[in-house]
Amino acid sequence: MSFELDATNRKILDALVRNARIPVTELSKEVGLSKTPVAYRIKQMEDAGLITGYRAILSPLKLGLTNVTYVEITVSDTRQKALEEFNAAIRKVPEVEECYMIAGGFDYQVKLRSRSMAHYRQIMAEKISTLPYVTSTTSYVAMEAIIEQSWVNL
Repeated sequence: MSFELDATNRKILDALVRNARIPVTELSKEVGLSKTPVAYRIKQMEDAGLITGYRAILSPLKLGLTNVTYVEITVSDTRQKALEEFNAAIRKVPEVEECYMIAGGFDYQVKLRSRSMAHYRQIMAEKISTLPYVTSTTSYVAMEAIIEQSWVNL
């Protein structure tokens, strides 16, 4: 199903990103349409795969996960089977918040959260370094979050 990402759809998406639990009645007032067309547009965007779900966003700081570390990972084998094994294994590490395959001087960029430097060292020793095909890691500890958001600005 195709749809047009027009100004109204962008307003709907912006409102849903700010508050996924906004009642359709309130959302319809915000975008200037009645409830039925707003609900229809949301359904269209869900069906098209633009909206993939709704979730609670937790505060890592309130959960005690105050340390953010970015880790560059180099693997020994970049054939498809090895990459699939690594990908499956890293998905099981709960402290990993993001993981990207990178084209460049290393193979993966990982963002992980920990309670402390001691906790970080434990994660690295017991989880990251033991993942299949990991040959080296380089870590960068974040000192302060200047911009941190989990959505795309439309």
